[in-house]
Amino acid sequence: MLDRMQLGEVARKHHTQLRGPGDELRFEECFTRDGFDGPYTIMYHLRRPHVQKLAPAQHGWAGPASVSERSLSKRHYKTFELAAKRGGPQIDARVALMFNSDVTTGVAFPSSHDPVYIANGDADQLVYIHKGGGTLRTILGDVAFAQGDYVFVPRGLLHRFLPEGEQYWFWLDLAGGLHIPKQWRNEVGQLRMDAPYSHRDFKRPQLRAPIDEGIRELVVRREGRWHGFQMQDSPLDVIGWDGTVYPWAFPILAFQPRVSSIHLPPTWHGTFAARGILVCSFVPRLVDFGPDSIPCPYPHSNTHCDEIIFYADGNFTSRKGVQAGSISHHPMGVPHGPHPGSYEKSIGTTRTDEVAVMCDLFAPLHPTPAALGVEDPGYQDSFL
Repeated sequence: MLDRMQLGEVARKHHTQLRGPGDELRFEECFTRDGFDGPYTIMYHLRRPHVQKLAPAQHGWAGPASVSERSLSKRHYKTFELAAKRGGPQIDARVALMFNSDVTTGVAFPSSHDPVYIANGDADQLVYIHKGGGTLRTILGDVAFAQGDYVFVPRGLLHRFLPEGEQYWFWLDLAGGLHIPKQWRNEVGQLRMDAPYSHRDFKRPQLRAPIDEGIRELVVRREGRWHGFQMQDSPLDVIGWDGTVYPWAFPILAFQPRVSSIHLPPTWHGTFAARGILVCSFVPRLVDFGPDSIPCPYPHSNTHCDEIIFYADGNFTSRKGVQAGSISHHPMGVPHGPHPGSYEKSIGTTRTDEVAVMCDLFAPLHPTPAALGVEDPGYQDSFL
């Protein structure tokens, strides 16, 4: 949650009458988190928002499937090899690759607009747009997104994606709720002046309702299953809202990296957090400038978290054999670090041009059959 926004018409006070120019009563809807104790948004509809009939669910991505136990080792998944096998709307095109009780992550290569409205009642969604662009259409307005953006969809928010052109997404389903790490906020919730981004960096929704796209089908995800509903009218009839729960996009290159005389830990790259995960952004930056500094990341043991990295662009100084679209997975309990020669070679460099999304996850990740189908079998031995 960022800060309070207000768009369109709202009543003078919560839970009081708002009427149109012909004295028509508007219908208030409270969109809340954590029951009624957390952040919320209040929106005003032309019609009752809770009128739906049961219907078959014709769309929905498949949930993660477990595989048999594997040996503990470093892993590399070549997700770009899935591109030729996927397409269609993102509601059907998502491929789950890894999961635990807090997070499911994977890739998607959507090629058309979502034909239905969607509400994910299980998780917040954070999508990194590796390639592509388009519009996230929601009940609260449209959010334009482009290559290199993170796109956030709050849990339960009615929406659909309208991609344009070739697409390649890295997505995260976050059961515990996404938020800004607390170290970047001051006591009133504002992003601190020394935070690595500001409120100005976020692309916010633009209200275009009322809109009728002719779509009357809604699919809702709950406990991993998809449920279908038929609506009588267009749900995009919100004529005003205010609150702190809304979708947005954030360009990864708007993240302001820290530079130090010696190498800083990944927490300095922390961008978003949720239960059981810290999402970090690696962007082009100057590297450590101390006289004896070693810019390449030091070898380390993950005793309490798994680490995955989605490699997006640039020269990945600590890794050999990975490319744009690779995902590395280094599990807790196994020391890991740079490939042979990378540590030494980094001495004397002045900058790095890499772009990557790194996630530290505090419960072990499990692969899906789709991940095993694109695994690099030689990755573990490449560190010898």
